[in-house]
Order: sequence, then C-alpha cells, then structure tokens
Amino acid sequence: MNRKTVIVAEMDYAGAQEVLERLLRLDYHPVALKFFKTQEEANHYRVEKKMAAKVTFCQYTAASRMANYVLKGTKDNLLCENCLISFGYNEPTEEDIMAHRLFVIDPEKAKRIVASKPSLPFGEIHSFMTAPLAKTPVDPDIVLFVCNPFQAYHILNDYVGAFDVHPLQFNHTLNSAVCGGAVWSYLNHKPNMNTMCAGSYTSGKTEKGEVNVFIPGDQIINLTKQLVARTEYSGGASLLSAGNEWPGLDVCKKCPMVRIKDNDDVNKTS
Repeated sequence: MNRKTVIVAEMDYAGAQEVLERLLRLDYHPVALKFFKTQEEANHYRVEKKMAAKVTFCQYTAASRMANYVLKGTKDNLLCENCLISFGYNEPTEEDIMAHRLFVIDPEKAKRIVASKPSLPFGEIHSFMTAPLAKTPVDPDIVLFVCNPFQAYHILNDYVGAFDVHPLQFNHTLNSAVCGGAVWSYLNHKPNMNTMCAGSYTSGKTEKGEVNVFIPGDQIINLTKQLVARTEYSGGASLLSAGNEWPGLDVCKKCPMVRIKDNDDVNKTS
C-alpha cells in the first residue's frame, strides 16, 4: 500500500461525530458537555427537552448519547449527591463521607477520599448542558465517549498522534466516574478514562462493560482529523490489523491458520 501524508479538510462538530461513529463503530453518540457560569450565558442556548424530575448526571448523558436530546440542568435537577459535590453545588456532608465507608471501611480514609475528589469551585457554575456532539449549539468544554475498551484504545491513541503527548495518565475516583471524570478532565485540560462507578453502572445505561473517555472539547476536532489521516494512511481504522476498517479485527495476531488472500490469488490457486 502506498503510504502518504493526508491533509484533512475543515471539520465541524457534526462532521466529527459522523467520522467518529463510522470509523470507530461507536454504539452511542459522543456527548458534548458545557458548563455555564451564569444564567445569562445559559439562556443564550435553547434545548429540545427538559427533565421532568430529578435525575442523575449519568442519566443526562445517557439521554443525550442514546436519545439524541439536547438538555440543560441545574442543581435543582440533580439527584446524585456525588455529582452535586463534583460540580461545586454542595459542600460534602458527614453523610456523604460516611457513605464512602462502603468502599474503604475506615471513616478517616473515607473523609480523605471525599476531600480529594476533583470538584469545581463551590458556586462557580450555574448550570450545564449535555448534547450529542453533532447537535451542540456551543463549543463544548468536554466530549464524553461511552464505549468499549478497544474503541477507547483507538480514541486515546489518536489523541497521542494528534497532540504528541505520551504516555497518557488517567484519574480514578470512588463513586464519581462520569461527573468526577469530566471535572478532572475540565480542570486539567487533559484526556481522561475510567471505569463506571456503582452509580453510573446502575443508572447510566452501561450494561455492556463500557468505559468512559473524556476529551477536552477544544481538542476533539484535531483528534478526529488524526483518525481520518491515520485511516487514509493505513487503509482502515484498525490499529490491530492495519488496513482493516473494523477497529480491531477479532483474529489472533500472527496466527498461521488465518490467512486471507486477494480474490485474484484465490482464483489462480483454485
């Protein structure tokens, strides 16, 4: 195959979503997350739906990635105590601390864990928006992928290729995977990846062993351009078997029993 340097044309968020979903075979829409510091800022952007009752932040993101909804929320719409702390809406209470004894048993450890979680400054944000990346009406602060581990591998490798940062390191927190994971990425302006927490597994529609990948919003276009360029260069998106379009052909590497020939070769030997 002729290897070549590929120049990628201009791309918007709708184009980025189309490319990411098509080349990486994503099951869900990437979710654009935006924090609004004032009500005036939030009022600039209209949404299609609203939550009729308090829900978790994971359910907000699930509605955007699975039902294609653009949503806004405030402190009054959130049910999850961990998200209320991560978003700087609430200060941790003794009850919040004691709830973390479930994980570590010791109350002093639980206290230190809650205190060390990534969180926005208290009172900094007024509200937030979640939207499918293609439909976001505002430049996102973070783009969230809920994907399988091998899709995550491709996304993060393309981040390395796009921004020449290696190795990547991630942030695992107890009981605040999606909210805390997004906040850590936002505060540090770095990609992040983590497993589901107990809450995101049960309320976030993640029954298939998905992981969370967070990319700073101002980096998603260049990451996607890197995916396009790499796919053009290799002939396919797969990093396991270069030239294959599926991101990770499920065949044992270097297996002598698995050989696929060009059709002309097959015809000559048949």
